Amino acid sequence: MTMTAEPTTESGPRVAAVRPSIARLTSIELRKLADTRAGRWLLATIGLIAVAVAVVQLFRLDDAEQTFTRFLTPTLPLVGLLLPAVGILSINSEWTQRTALTTYALVPHRERVVLAKLAAVVLAALTSVLVSLAVATVGTLAAKATGGAGSWDGEWVLVPHAAVLQLVWGLMGAAFGLLLLNTPLAIFGYLLLPMVWDILAKTISALQGPATWLHPKITMDPLLNDNEMTAGQWGRLAVTVLVWVAVPLVAGMLRTLRREVS
Repeated sequence: MTMTAEPTTESGPRVAAVRPSIARLTSIELRKLADTRAGRWLLATIGLIAVAVAVVQLFRLDDAEQTFTRFLTPTLPLVGLLLPAVGILSINSEWTQRTALTTYALVPHRERVVLAKLAAVVLAALTSVLVSLAVATVGTLAAKATGGAGSWDGEWVLVPHAAVLQLVWGLMGAAFGLLLLNTPLAIFGYLLLPMVWDILAKTISALQGPATWLHPKITMDPLLNDNEMTAGQWGRLAVTVLVWVAVPLVAGMLRTLRREVS
């Protein structure tokens, strides 16, 4: 008598795949910003620039001019020069470090990864504002302790203006990085295109009018120089953001979603 064993299959409970949240992905992207030597040095340089500017102001300004506003204002444009590089490094880290295949295999929805990278850039930009505020506060206290004015009276509207300024710079760099997907090319394009536009606007009279709407430096300068921006100034800034941030971001997102990962 021959007995034949029937094949049996064991099926355990199915575990549904849980997608990582945007907050989790953002925390990972923030950690990536400091994982590389270039990222660490870039973030450290931002802090060192803010400290160096405050020290210079402490010795350069007359006692009566040593106020919180005078310590804060000069740091913002200098830090803003480096924030686009933070955005570019954040966006292009997957391609330069050759981790795109792993990242997009673990998180197949690429738009979620890009959104987390943009959120990390936003947080980095806002953190740079906090660093500038902290350094300006220490500078003001040091000025008061050494006989300077140490005054806190100033245009406090500068604080939200500073946040807008640094957010635009950071997201502009991220937009160029997303569009070009190449770190050296994105940095070169980000630095070159506004410079070329500035030269053309100064040499061609027909472009001087559009420059007041499209040149980032012209439209963003009032954030630091005017106590309250007018509706027209906000409108020109919005057009600049649309052209230099929104359009490259949308085009770059489409390119990233379609690019083959190899």
